[in-house]
Amino acid sequence: MSDTKNNLRLEEIVSLAKRRGFIYQGSEIYGGLAGTWDYGPLGVQLKRNIEQLWWKMMIDDRDDMYGLDSAILMNQKVWQASGHTGAGFADPLVEDLKTKKRYRADHLLEDNGVENAEVMSHAEMNAVIAEKKITSPDGNPLSDVRTFNLMFETYIGPIQDETSKSYLRPETAQGMFVNFRNIMDSFYPDLPFGIAQVGRNFRNEISPREFIFRVRELEIMELEYFIAEKDWQEQFEHWRKQFYAYIEMLGLKADKVHELDVPEEDRAHYSKKTIDFEYEFPFGIKEIGAVAYRTDFDLRNHQEHSGVNMEYLVKSTHERFIPHVIEPTFGLTRLVLAAMAEAYCVDEQKGEQRIYLKLPEAIAPVKYCVSPLLKNKPALVEKAREIYHAMKKKHGRVMWDDNGNIGKRYRRQDEIGTPHCVVIDFETLEDGKVTVRDRDTTEQKRVKIADLTK
Repeated sequence: MSDTKNNLRLEEIVSLAKRRGFIYQGSEIYGGLAGTWDYGPLGVQLKRNIEQLWWKMMIDDRDDMYGLDSAILMNQKVWQASGHTGAGFADPLVEDLKTKKRYRADHLLEDNGVENAEVMSHAEMNAVIAEKKITSPDGNPLSDVRTFNLMFETYIGPIQDETSKSYLRPETAQGMFVNFRNIMDSFYPDLPFGIAQVGRNFRNEISPREFIFRVRELEIMELEYFIAEKDWQEQFEHWRKQFYAYIEMLGLKADKVHELDVPEEDRAHYSKKTIDFEYEFPFGIKEIGAVAYRTDFDLRNHQEHSGVNMEYLVKSTHERFIPHVIEPTFGLTRLVLAAMAEAYCVDEQKGEQRIYLKLPEAIAPVKYCVSPLLKNKPALVEKAREIYHAMKKKHGRVMWDDNGNIGKRYRRQDEIGTPHCVVIDFETLEDGKVTVRDRDTTEQKRVKIADLTK
């Protein structure tokens, strides 16, 4: 058996994702829309499994967490208070002076072999563009670098003016901060405690790229953990370890995840300390999540702008203070891509190349596939259907597959990432046993039907 994971190309993942119903190009029949993707039946199940695993670990299994699902549209004052309407939430943009097409300046520099472009100032980028005579992808001269805000603007109601302006949220965090007072009034939890949610976010990326990695519509799993200021280092370390505990359950190897202690000049405007977690994708080492110490920046700003008291009252001492915050962020859509990249394997079976997704059973879209050996034998089909329904009732994610010969079914299920294939044959009708094939080893063994539903 030979493994070619080290030579994996992004195009191979994209091909499998389309071929097997994981992910499709958004608006594909009309030529697509850059930065948008549709999740097919298997993709949405994989994404949901990753999300549910996170929710169980971070919320259900703890007694200090409160779930939330806040609105995507919020009062524009929320984003003014958080600093998102200023230069703190923007990307460097250049424009093709002839075609008027726009590009992210740091990406354009990286594509031309310039390292560390993302940390350059606008003046430094302009100097490099001039020195290296970098042009647009169409070969035309470029404008100077300028700031481009990433938020999508929209308007609430029939009148479009400054008072009705709103934004599609660029992060889920602010929904949790503006509901801090509501959670306090409803539950009055002991400190420390957290508010968590999973939600869609929208960023008007200048140049979406790398499949579902950099997109205009993304999903984030995020929590805000409210603490006393003196405890921030201890809590920061706790959540750093929790990040590794979670990604291990997704099958991501810790040695392929790298920590980047973000320097002060590159941190978000609210952060006193941030560690980015980066994964070794086929297209480079890229961020999949982070842990940030946001201090009391958000709650204090919302208190000042809204006039609502965001102080926490300590029950035992009656001390009042605005809590500080540790924010662990997990990029859900990026973790889908990382899980697929980690699981993508190629080996050789009986002289033929085999592609299979070695997904952990906890997140595999399909746990078991049930098949009759022959689809034109009523006795086999009837027994297989009986077993299929019993297993589906017990295990949930069970697929029926009687299309093509058994070898083709195995190859199809391998690419889907199904850990076990269950085949009902003529011996089943006599001895009450079925053949169970293992995805990773391709080994087969006879198992009693009664044992399948235990």
